[in-house]
Amino acid sequence: MSFSDYKTISQVQTEYQIVYEEICFITKTKMEISQRFISELEFNTTTLDAFSSEAARCELIILPILREIYKKVASKCSLWIQKSMSYDDKLTGTPDYIVSKRSSLGKTVLECPLLILAEAKKNDFDQGWAQCLAELVAAQKLNQDDSIRLFGIVTDGKYWEFGKLEKNRFTKNMESFAVDQLPELFGALDFILTFASRQL
Repeated sequence: MSFSDYKTISQVQTEYQIVYEEICFITKTKMEISQRFISELEFNTTTLDAFSSEAARCELIILPILREIYKKVASKCSLWIQKSMSYDDKLTGTPDYIVSKRSSLGKTVLECPLLILAEAKKNDFDQGWAQCLAELVAAQKLNQDDSIRLFGIVTDGKYWEFGKLEKNRFTKNMESFAVDQLPELFGALDFILTFASRQL
């Protein structure tokens, strides 16, 4: 069984006894974005068919946004793309993106995942969250420290949803963010990445 075999949040909840709640835990702010990045993203969305496939969304929308905000925490954290992660036979697979603690052994070693981003395949956010939550559970078990707050993101490139796993409680942020409101989206990403990196 792999992460992608989980189809609903309730399936993951039941198997791992996760409590679910919805609140607004992200403090909404607007972040200033460089004109260079705005121009590059506009080029991707206006010149290229950026939403035509999962691969296009990942390469032209999701990764550029995640990479841009990740730069602020790059000295302490590592960004992984399609890095396999395995705890046991049920919690195994390849998350789309992981932000983790930067290992003292170098950039080739995955250590202490802090944030996991799952692309909503076929724009299916329910299944996206099932997969993301399973990945967060695996990360928590690999970390061997359930006091570390883990963050999850599910996105189809246009809409971005956020959640967090603390011990056995998963909290989904009630508000989502849209790529056409880039300052607010960057503010939300900065909020969770800053918090995640401060735990190190």
